Amino acid sequence: MNTNTPRPSYTAILVAYFMIYVVWGSTYFFIGEALKYFSSYVLGGVRFTAAGVLLLLYAKTKGENIFNRGIMRVSVPCGMIMLFADMTAIMLAQKYITSSLEAVLAASTMIWITLFNVRRWRYNFRNYRVPLGLVGGLIGVVLLYLHELSLPDSHGELGVLIFLGGMIAWSLGSLFIKYYASAKEQVNAWSGTAWQMFAAGLAFFVVAYFSGEISATKWEDIPWQGWAHVSYLVLFGSICAYTSYVWLLKVRPATEVATHAYANPFIAILLGACFGGEQILPLQWAGLAIIIASLVLINNRHKKKSPPKVKV
Repeated sequence: MNTNTPRPSYTAILVAYFMIYVVWGSTYFFIGEALKYFSSYVLGGVRFTAAGVLLLLYAKTKGENIFNRGIMRVSVPCGMIMLFADMTAIMLAQKYITSSLEAVLAASTMIWITLFNVRRWRYNFRNYRVPLGLVGGLIGVVLLYLHELSLPDSHGELGVLIFLGGMIAWSLGSLFIKYYASAKEQVNAWSGTAWQMFAAGLAFFVVAYFSGEISATKWEDIPWQGWAHVSYLVLFGSICAYTSYVWLLKVRPATEVATHAYANPFIAILLGACFGGEQILPLQWAGLAIIIASLVLINNRHKKKSPPKVKV
């Protein structure tokens, strides 16, 4: 990270967290709707290629050198790990395990990021707040879905392993972005993030081509609703939320940014209750309360004393 970059404003950080907490949580609904009109890999190709191109054009208007080879060399692998590998694992795992089990397993992302972030072990675990917050948040997510949580059926173990593989890939990719890719560009530069999405989109299209999904897609028959859902995923899910995630990794501790793994199920349950007419059960209220307490613990782990002057 460039140490001469001005310190990000508190408002900018709040907006970025809103994007990865609320907006990102809403994309699960739009992905499900978009899959009614697009096959899985075609959807991934359209979404991430479009988002990558649009963000590259924006970066160009901001005066960035979008064809910087150093940035491209680290960004392309990041996109393959963070977006293509992770999303592919999620789609493959859906054949074997339920969405409720996926939601619980997805919450483990925060634990993986904290465990793999070896250089921050002393900082993260020097008091009780982080371990207690990690465990508490996972328990809260389990309580959210306990009423519909079921054990895997045949080959469910394979689904769990595939899904966890995706979560681990996302976690390692996040840390790679934070400590290596971010060092190649300014905090407020976007070409690196754009290349991540563009590379992932091309990978999705390659798989879609060889699997026959592209030839089977009747583009002229896709209604405007399908394109509207894709547009939301491109503009809000990718350009707004994913870029906010990458930006936060540059300016905030990785464990703090990873709290989205607990916040997203929390937001999904609340949105379902507010707009979908779904009822929140007493056990879920308990889970929501535990998640809130866990997020407070983690995000205020150094409230009583100033954090050491170390690189975030």
